[in-house]
Amino acid sequence: MSIFERFLTLWVALCIVAGIAAGHFLPGLFQAIAALEIARVNLPVAALIWLMIIPMLVRIDFAALRDVGKHWRGIGVTLLVNWAVKPFSMALLGWLFIGHLFRPYLPTDQIDSYIAGLIILAAAPCTAMVFVWSSLTKGEPHFTLTQVALNDAIMIVAFAPLVGLLLGLSAITVPWDTLVISVGLYIVVPVIAAQLIRRALLARGGIDAVNALLRVLQPASTAALLVTLVMLFGFQGEQIIAQPLIIALLAVPILIQVYFNSGLAYLLNRLSGEEHCVAGPSALIGASNFFELAVAAAISLFGFNSGAALATVVGVLVEVPVMLSVVWIVNRSKGWYERGATVGNAASTKAAE
Repeated sequence: MSIFERFLTLWVALCIVAGIAAGHFLPGLFQAIAALEIARVNLPVAALIWLMIIPMLVRIDFAALRDVGKHWRGIGVTLLVNWAVKPFSMALLGWLFIGHLFRPYLPTDQIDSYIAGLIILAAAPCTAMVFVWSSLTKGEPHFTLTQVALNDAIMIVAFAPLVGLLLGLSAITVPWDTLVISVGLYIVVPVIAAQLIRRALLARGGIDAVNALLRVLQPASTAALLVTLVMLFGFQGEQIIAQPLIIALLAVPILIQVYFNSGLAYLLNRLSGEEHCVAGPSALIGASNFFELAVAAAISLFGFNSGAALATVVGVLVEVPVMLSVVWIVNRSKGWYERGATVGNAASTKAAE
C-alpha cells in the first residue's frame, strides 16, 4: 500500500478539520463553488471526480471478461453479494438505525438524505482499492481483475435503476434526470475515456506505458480526492460542529454492512468449495464500496449541503481501518477456511457425478 492508502483515514480526518475551518472563514468561496452547476451537477466536482476515477479505470482490462468462467463459484458469490444483498441490506440498516434508533440524535430534516447516502454508497462495488486488499490476502489476481471488470460493466446499466428502486422504496424522491446524468458523467464517460487511453498506451508502449502514466496521474488523483473532501466538509462544517455525533452514528450501519457482507461472501465461497485465494478477494469486493462514485452521485442528486453527501464521506473515513481488519480476519482464518472448502468441494464434485 502507498503512504496515502495506508493513512487514508488520517487524511480524511485532516480534511474534516481543514474543510470546517475553510467553510467558517471563507463562506463566500464555497457558495460560489456550489453555484457552478448544470442540471444539479456541480462542474468543479465533476472535474475532480474524473481525476479520481479515470486513473483507476485505466487499470481495468475489460478483455479479462473472457475469463469470467474460470472461477465461476467465486464470481457467482461476489455478484450475489454485490448486487442482490449489499444494497438491500444497507437500505434495511439505514432504515433501522438512521430512520428509527438514531433518529432523536440526528437533524430531522436530513434523515431521509442520510439514508439515501448510505444506499448510494452500497450500490457501487469498489474498483481501485480492491487490488490492494486482494494483494494483502494473496488473492488470485486474475479473479480480482475479472470480477472488477465485470462489476464495472454491470454498473454502467444497473447503478441508476438500483439506486432509483431503493430510494423509491425508502420513499425518497428520485430526480431521475440528475441520476441518469450522473451515471453518464461518472460511469459511462470515464469508462470510455479510460479504455481509449489504455488502448492507446498499450499500442504505443505496452503495459509499461500504462504503469508510467498511472505513476504520473496518481498524485493528481489523490489531490482531487482530498480537495473534494475539504469542499464537502466546508459545506457540512456547521452541522458537524452542532452535532459532532453525526459521523459516529452514520458509521454504525456502514460498519455492520461491511462485516456482514464480507462474512457472507466468505462463508458462501467456503460452502461452495472455492479456493481461499479467490474467497479472500471475493469477500473484500463484496464488502467495499466505490466511494468516489458514491460521493459524486450524492452531491449531484442532493447537493453539497445534504446529509447524503456527508454519509458517503463517512464511508471514505472508515474504509481503510475496516477493510484492513477484514484482511486480517481472512488471513488468520485460512486454515479453518481450507478445511471446510475441501469438504465443500468434494461434496459438489460428488453431486456433479
